[in-house]
Amino acid sequence: MLSVRSNHRAAPERQPHQPNMAQLTVPARRPEPVVPAAAPAVRPSLSRRLLDITVAIAVLGLIWPFFLALAVAARRSTGGSAIYRQRRVGAGGVPFTLLKFRSMRVGATGPEVTAPGDGRVTRLGALLRKTSIDELPQLVNVLRGDMTLVGPRPETIALATRYPAELMFIFRYRPGMTGPSQVLARDERVLGQVQDVENFYLTELVPHRVTMDLGYLRNPTITWTLRWLADTFLYLIRVARPVPFQPAKELVFRKED
Repeated sequence: MLSVRSNHRAAPERQPHQPNMAQLTVPARRPEPVVPAAAPAVRPSLSRRLLDITVAIAVLGLIWPFFLALAVAARRSTGGSAIYRQRRVGAGGVPFTLLKFRSMRVGATGPEVTAPGDGRVTRLGALLRKTSIDELPQLVNVLRGDMTLVGPRPETIALATRYPAELMFIFRYRPGMTGPSQVLARDERVLGQVQDVENFYLTELVPHRVTMDLGYLRNPTITWTLRWLADTFLYLIRVARPVPFQPAKELVFRKED
């Protein structure tokens, strides 16, 4: 019997449809504001953003050996990771992760506001705090766009939610590494003289700080930004001295229009 060879090839077996993983990926949701009264966000101008990036890259490029040495020292003195991460309130009330050199012992608990003589702070940590060197890692936050060079203090979520309602608007602005209140309103001494540091901070110091920051935020030009950067440098090298905080019965401020 003759066998017949067919030139027809069997069709390949069809594979079951594989869904496109890109189509199944759920877009990352933007964190919800933790301070609703802070919306909408007020972000720095393009010129300020370019200044932020330029300064952050330049400083990090110059100090990276010093940065690494501090990281090793902070790790040894605190018993934990060299970099401390904490959720803070960003522009529009949206939280972000702030970076600092760790200055407290791991596992230590206490109030949100740190007063002089706080037992949680190590000897190295006290020096880093006094010189503000513990804040150098925040240059990474500046590069990310979480922070700017000059702006309001990056507040903790626990304290921000307890701000007086009429002051919540300050969280519309992107927080800064330095600023008027951070240079001029140094409150370490007065905090060491009160019993309830958190309550005093919220009722006395916060209105004072907001008033000072608004002076810059109403007109945040490059000229004023450079001035506050220069004032910060003079303060750090002990040429400029901040005015001691004097508690007042009433602090007058005007909300940003």
